[in-house]
Amino acid sequence: MRFTANQNLVRWIIIISSFIIISLILWNTYVFFQNFKNEERRKMNNWAFAHKEVNRPRDLNADIGELPLEIISSNSTTPMITVNEFGSYDVRNIDEEKAQDTVYLNKLIEKFKKENNPIEIRYQDKVLATLYYGNSPLLNKLKYYPLALLLIILLFAAVVYFFYRSSKNAEQNKLWTGMAKETAHQIGTPLSSLVGWTELLKSQNINPEYITEIEKDIDRLQTITERFSKIGSAPTLIKTDIVEATTQTFDYLKSRSSKLINFSITTPNHPIFVDLNKQLFSWTIENLVKNGIDAMKGKGDLRLELTETDKQVIIDITDTGKGIPKNLFTRIFDPGFTTKKRGWGLGLSLAKRIINDYHDGKIKVVSSEINKGTTFQIALNKL
Repeated sequence: MRFTANQNLVRWIIIISSFIIISLILWNTYVFFQNFKNEERRKMNNWAFAHKEVNRPRDLNADIGELPLEIISSNSTTPMITVNEFGSYDVRNIDEEKAQDTVYLNKLIEKFKKENNPIEIRYQDKVLATLYYGNSPLLNKLKYYPLALLLIILLFAAVVYFFYRSSKNAEQNKLWTGMAKETAHQIGTPLSSLVGWTELLKSQNINPEYITEIEKDIDRLQTITERFSKIGSAPTLIKTDIVEATTQTFDYLKSRSSKLINFSITTPNHPIFVDLNKQLFSWTIENLVKNGIDAMKGKGDLRLELTETDKQVIIDITDTGKGIPKNLFTRIFDPGFTTKKRGWGLGLSLAKRIINDYHDGKIKVVSSEINKGTTFQIALNKL
């Protein structure tokens, strides 16, 4: 218990530390972005000042100087549009072909306005031109860096989460497998004793029908023991007549269920062979039938219909129970999910694993209406 508490404490320390580190990285990136943006703003102000010096009125013999010209020519990255007092455009660092399109330039000006405030180039209270500029390619890349970093962090967190979840599921599966095999082992001892007592009863003057029924229950216990012993192991599939296997299981459940349940079964009159593990398949039928009985609260009609197509065997099991909401059609097969007040939510998840994973088939809810009933369907490949 102490070890588990320490594990949880370490886990929370790691989570909180990771959150703090991520927050610091994102904050520093934001601060760096703002500083870089302010630096570009100062550069554009210098460019505007140099433009004013070059274009302001002056004597014919006055020297412009090299510095303003150097500042103007130094900007080779930031896209910019200068609109003078006469409405003419001076375009820099924008595609030459697009720069000829006035409509495109006006749209670009609107975009630049949203990115940065325009700079008015004034001389003696007169506006000589207005400078519109956008973010440089480097600034645009830096702008999306936090998003990329956040996406990487989310992906990393998802990988860690799924790894942790799969590890936990693996531990749980290992635990359930061990419990199932131990249960099979524990049942085996009294079962062997029961077989011996049955043989002893046969030598006594006892009604043979009683012994026959006891032997059926012993066979049933042996089947259950085999089922539990197979959990966690790859089952052996044998060529089996699925009509006979289904009928045997259904008839057994019928004989052991309430007389208030009207059982009916429809199957072809000829054998149909599939690769089957009879014990596990019987377990699946039993789970579906018992679910139907529970849904009907021990009273109603339960129908099994076995049909075939060119490639598959289709088994439909229909009850007249309370029904299943459509949004739960797939969730009911999740391990641990149950709508019952009592239950572990393992029956349908085991059925899905037996049919889908072990027999390469499909199991699903075909239809269901509230307070009218549900139909489950199993599809297996024919030989």
